[in-house]
Amino acid sequence: MPRRVARAGRSTRRLTRLVAHTDPVALAGIGLSVALSVALDLTGAASGVESLFAALLGITISLLVDSIARAERRFELRALTTGAPWLTEALASIVTGTREAVDHYPDSRVAAEARRRFDRLRVETEQLRAGRIVRPGRDYEDLIEATRDCTGRLDAMTNVTPWAGGEPDWWGSDIGRHYWTLNLEALARGVRISRIFGYHRLTDELRELVDEQRRAGVRVGLLPWRSVDRSRNLNLALWDGTSAWEGRMTPHGEIAENVFSVNTDDLDRLYTAYRTCARVATFTD
Repeated sequence: MPRRVARAGRSTRRLTRLVAHTDPVALAGIGLSVALSVALDLTGAASGVESLFAALLGITISLLVDSIARAERRFELRALTTGAPWLTEALASIVTGTREAVDHYPDSRVAAEARRRFDRLRVETEQLRAGRIVRPGRDYEDLIEATRDCTGRLDAMTNVTPWAGGEPDWWGSDIGRHYWTLNLEALARGVRISRIFGYHRLTDELRELVDEQRRAGVRVGLLPWRSVDRSRNLNLALWDGTSAWEGRMTPHGEIAENVFSVNTDDLDRLYTAYRTCARVATFTD
């Protein structure tokens, strides 16, 4: 008895997969063909053989339409991956792995996680499509690499927020010191760096940081808290007019997301914010 139930369950799943992967137009055509055959037979408008022939003809046409639709989808996918051979292989591997996880472990946490990861990949791909790379708050890979690749100009803003204690702690962290080393290397190869510090209190620690960067050759501006609209109080970096980074903050003053962008709308927004603050900030050249 359990074996019969298991076989019935497998048969049901196979039928479900067949229906799920058949074009809706083909399913509608098959249904109409069967209904027409039954109607012809019941009303006596055609003999049994003729009714069966009509049903088979309709089903054949429906399956032919389904085959054409599948071929068009395959050609469309092939066209999308033309010019990027690695994409075809990677896409096949991702789809196959996800499909097997769902088929082999249905109604399990594995199947649910496979769906979540596939959805996450879709979201991240849409971000890339928009010209953005979004990373977690502690992942500064793009800030580091873009500074290392900078060739002409780096404009930046650092906000020492009151909810972070008014101290430039980030610059004393491992990543902050590494970033400053890359700034020094950029200055040595001729990159011009301008940085605005937004501050709540001009503490001794902040004053020392500002003096250190000025002595190194950075053009430093000071922007008192509330001198501009709060929406302009950003942590950002702009490289050579072609790319940008924004550290999106939590209400507690911590960086929640690192967003690298080459999106023109993002560049316009961040350059506008920087120029607005630069007009108000005090620079000592």
